[in-house]
Order: sequence, then C-alpha cells, then structure tokens
Amino acid sequence: MPQSKIVNRTSKIYKHIFFDLDHTIWDFDKNAEETLHELYGTYNLKGIGLHSADLFIETYTRHNHRLWAEYHLGRITKDELREERFKSTFIELGVQPDLMPADFEDAYVNLGPTKTNLFPHAHETLAYLQSKYTLHLISNGFKESTELKVKGTNLGSYFQNVIISEVVGVNKPDPLIFKHAIELAGTTIEESLMIGDSIEADIRGAMGVGMDAIYFNPCNLEKPADVPVQIVHLKELLTLL
Repeated sequence: MPQSKIVNRTSKIYKHIFFDLDHTIWDFDKNAEETLHELYGTYNLKGIGLHSADLFIETYTRHNHRLWAEYHLGRITKDELREERFKSTFIELGVQPDLMPADFEDAYVNLGPTKTNLFPHAHETLAYLQSKYTLHLISNGFKESTELKVKGTNLGSYFQNVIISEVVGVNKPDPLIFKHAIELAGTTIEESLMIGDSIEADIRGAMGVGMDAIYFNPCNLEKPADVPVQIVHLKELLTLL
C-alpha cells in the first residue's frame, strides 16, 4: 500500500516536522471570506454594481489561487500578485476602472491576517505533535502577514523556527528553502517530514530534496499517483504520527 512508507515506519525516525501555514493550519479561504464580507460592506461594493458578495468572493478566490500558484513558481512578484488579484476580479465582474476602490488591496492586507480561523483540531494536533517532535513552519506567505497570523492565533509557541520565503529569498518548491530549513533546524532530510496542502510547493518540493511528505487535502481532491500519503483532517496526524 502506498501509505506504508510512513504509516508503517517507527515514528521515532522523524525528529522534526515542518508545516505549511496557509491552507494547512490557518484557514485561508474562511478568513478571506470573512474579511471580504466586511470590506464588501465597508466599501459599498453593491453601489458600484457588485450585487452579490458571494460572487465577488468566489471570483476573487479563483484569481487569488491562480496568482499564488504563479508566485510559488517564481513567475510573478509579490507586488504583481497584490496588484493583479483584485484588479482582475473587478474587471471580470464588469466594474469600470475609475470605480475600483484604490486602497482595497491595502485594506484587505491589513485586515485579513488579523482573522483567526484555523482548521479544526489545529491546536490539539500541534500540542500532541510538539510533545513528540520539534515543529517548524515553512511559509510562502509574506513576512508581515505571516507574523500577524502566527501571533494572532497563538501558534508561535509550537514552532522552533518560522521560515518565511520572502525573508529567505526563495519560495517553496525551490530546494534551497528546504535545505535552509533543515540546516536551521540542525537536522537531516531523513529525520524530517513536511506537511502541507500544495502538491507543487509543499509535497513535490519536499520530495524533490528527498524529504517525506504528507498531503493535507481537506477538500478531498483527487490525489496524484506520486503523492504517497494524504490526510483530510489534521486530527488524523494523532494516529498517523
């Protein structure tokens, strides 16, 4: 069975576990939805022709996911991502350029990271794992946002290191960020495990340097054949590890 690589291994082999943050522990989509519902009212988007907050959020989410995939691969910059995601959303929904709120992106970036929705059993799972392993974060998020999210959700106490791609200078799946994380932790690839939601950035990125990985798949999407292990709930890690 494909899961035997990890399930049947003695858990003591792993000494360090590296987590992704957004979409893995911090519920990005739920927090974004909450933020955008607030801003929809604050900026009176209905008054500029956006009559459905849900359609606005759905359209934004699609563009944001597309642009983050491009950012993970180094094809666009942080500034390009931030400039494009709401612009593309407003344009698709037929808002004239002169009616687009000029500071909407700034308002979103300031408010969004203050939201505190985590995936179910996040604290319980991390507390359990912390009692057995040394935990770390590797995030492709931006420095200021990541630090706000970690502080606001009281996650910082679980992690020995919070590694942020913007600080390191390379994004997952670049091998350099995984090698930097391993070196910072003072461990080896063989003693390390990566857990994240992104097939390309987290799973294939880790596997590309020889690190075992667990795919967090809360939407129960089809699992690619080259991905050995997946979970749909964080709480599964209590029995898996």
